Amino acid sequence: MKPTNPAQMAGRSTEYADMLLLRFGEFTLKGKNRSRFENTMLRHVKGMVKPYPKARLIKEFGRIYVELNGEPAGELLEALAKVFGISSISPVKAVKPELEEIVEASLRFIEKVDPEPGTTFKVNARRVWKDFPYGSQEMNHLVSAPVLKTFQALSVDVRKPMLELRVEVREHQAYIFCESIPAVGGYPLGTNGKAMLLLSGGIDSPVAAWSSMRRGLEVECVHFFSYPYTSREARQKVIDLARVLSRYSGRIRLHLVPFTEVQTSFAGIGQDNLIVTLMRRAMLRIATQLAEREGALAIVTGDSLGQVASQTLPSMNVIGRATDLPLLRPLVMMDKSEIVEIAQQIGTYDLSILPYEDCCTLFLPKSPTTNPNLKIIEKVESLLPGYGERLAEAVAAAVTMEVTPHGNERPADEADLISSVKEDWF
Repeated sequence: MKPTNPAQMAGRSTEYADMLLLRFGEFTLKGKNRSRFENTMLRHVKGMVKPYPKARLIKEFGRIYVELNGEPAGELLEALAKVFGISSISPVKAVKPELEEIVEASLRFIEKVDPEPGTTFKVNARRVWKDFPYGSQEMNHLVSAPVLKTFQALSVDVRKPMLELRVEVREHQAYIFCESIPAVGGYPLGTNGKAMLLLSGGIDSPVAAWSSMRRGLEVECVHFFSYPYTSREARQKVIDLARVLSRYSGRIRLHLVPFTEVQTSFAGIGQDNLIVTLMRRAMLRIATQLAEREGALAIVTGDSLGQVASQTLPSMNVIGRATDLPLLRPLVMMDKSEIVEIAQQIGTYDLSILPYEDCCTLFLPKSPTTNPNLKIIEKVESLLPGYGERLAEAVAAAVTMEVTPHGNERPADEADLISSVKEDWF
């Protein structure tokens, strides 16, 4: 599924709504796990509405209602549409479960929607409260008749109407709405475990992060920087990318790993065509140690088959042998145009194309191998003096920070972060 922009899709019904109806996604089919998934998503929704203190949540089977109590419907809708596990959102008008109240509210609701001439229309009523004196079919007629009489621009089409007014009659309230705005869907965040993601400054890895979170993975990001060869701006770009991703998760843990000493150890060994493979394997080894420390059960990358030299099948095979953890590649069969489209829709693309180099673009050979030999790679690694110690030092020197949607987090002390790079690197 490709993400949508709920702010653009929401119509004028938000101006009249006093509630938002949140519907659950595909996890509702998961039987005994359903209550666990629902409770996880409810906690996430609570976190997203925290900046709106008047909003109140009501949980019912298979859905959540957000009472606005004066909070802005459009802002809340846009924020909640990013909550993984929510399939769609409807702006709702709530009234007393009485016929006169329902009809009057329906007329005002349609007035706010302001349908154009030629709009086809139907009423879809549902009587959940069985003591209500009118059945669902009868309610369809009782509501549609005054609406059609008042709004001459409307005509009836019960099969494929352009405008469908939905009425749900429950014991304590009746709900009126006409829009169902797609949300991100997927599984509630964290319900399928935690993974460590390699986050570069490029286009692909943030999309891989978003795709992984949508499948219920809690993601911690690892970024490798090679100061002084990469700039502070390049590192800040990655922090800003993590901030965009945190709008979908509430917060993102980001591990900043100094990579200069590891990376420069590959230079001058007479195997320039293997540098990309060696570098990628080193990243996986470091990410594996961080994953074991943080309790992550997999590693996620933004690899897309055949896109660059390190992403041919032989290269991915040799690189992947550097870790015993499951290696997840959510973009592996996607075209670049598909990845770019998602990046634009989730809000990471404009940051990703900023012209700051990351460590993956340093020391690139003219002709990197696309078919590395595993035995040769392992032999080269075994001959690098102090290679294991360098990897362990990089893990120990990693700086971890919590990135939030609306904060301005930076490393605790940027000077300390840079001083963790040994002076003889400069």
